[in-house]
Amino acid sequence: MSPQTSPAAQLLRSAVEDGVVPGGVIAVGPDPEPFAAGSMALGGEPMRTDAIFRIQSMTKLVTTVAALRLVAEGTLALDTPVESWLPELAAPRVLPRPDAPLEEAIPARTPITLRHLLTNTSGYGMILADSPLQRAMTAGGTEAGPQPPTLGADDWLAALSSLPLVGEPGTVWRYHHSFGLLGILLSRLSGMSTGEHLERTLFTPLGMRDTGYFVPARSAHRLPASYAADDGSLVEREPAGGGFHVGPPPYDMSHSELLSTAPDYLRFLRALRDGELLSPRFLQLLSTDQVPDAVKQPDSFFPGFWERTGWGFGVCVVTGGPHRGRWGWSGGAGTDFFVDPDGTLGLLLTQVEIGERLAPLLEAYGEPAAPSRHLPG
Repeated sequence: MSPQTSPAAQLLRSAVEDGVVPGGVIAVGPDPEPFAAGSMALGGEPMRTDAIFRIQSMTKLVTTVAALRLVAEGTLALDTPVESWLPELAAPRVLPRPDAPLEEAIPARTPITLRHLLTNTSGYGMILADSPLQRAMTAGGTEAGPQPPTLGADDWLAALSSLPLVGEPGTVWRYHHSFGLLGILLSRLSGMSTGEHLERTLFTPLGMRDTGYFVPARSAHRLPASYAADDGSLVEREPAGGGFHVGPPPYDMSHSELLSTAPDYLRFLRALRDGELLSPRFLQLLSTDQVPDAVKQPDSFFPGFWERTGWGFGVCVVTGGPHRGRWGWSGGAGTDFFVDPDGTLGLLLTQVEIGERLAPLLEAYGEPAAPSRHLPG
């Protein structure tokens, strides 16, 4: 079946026709070819299969693989404290409860390790409820959000490490910030920016020519516009071919998130699935639930997250239902990937923020035979 006639292609066409997304790229199968539909922006040029997307949290898998390759080389170990390279984390303090005043923090008993970073259990992360810690993160520029960071890597680390942990390392799960720390760890270990390290060790060997922390000016025409959903309408966040991500950034982005294309990311997923990048042992660790049940608290993340989902290293893992054993993750700007136990790959790249508008499309593309039906807008 050609990419143009596949159920996945029909699904994306329907999403474009119904106005769910201006355009996107989709690929589903054991060795899928990407299919593009729609436009690069509302009223803009046709979407390209080699469009460069803001993949945001799909970066987590890339830096995870880079870290596990260093473990395999003996550079560090999963349970080695990271303070040797990140001295800012040498003496963390921890709150007695998530909503406690910051001055009640006491010294943590457990050092932060690479395993904690890979499993989002370092004690740093998103705080979903209003609290002194959440307000301090917002004021200090370390709160997670849809926009690029306003601080360079070292300044971001200094600001984050000045705040207490929400819980003892290894005992709480909080999303996102552990992987900013992981990016800086990779930079400190390699003696270069994380972008340079990934370029040398992953992107160039795999032929991932269009993946990095910014889009060169010569390729700006391949960057789609990004959108937020507001009361049923799309609001442009960044224009096609413009915005923060075009040209070298003004500061070190080792703690930040990548841009990539469907061909590049599919190449990466195939290499990972087929054993080019990691040994079977490390791939199994990455793709199976590594978070103890006691750590999966209801307030860790969004409601219902833990019902059929666990977390491996850098990816979520489906632990129940018809897709048990599937692993993958999403990017907040409207991207998603999965790998099934039978080797099926799924990739969906849009630039409409994940939320109620995009949810039906994300759910439908992950089915073995995505129906060619119209989606609610």
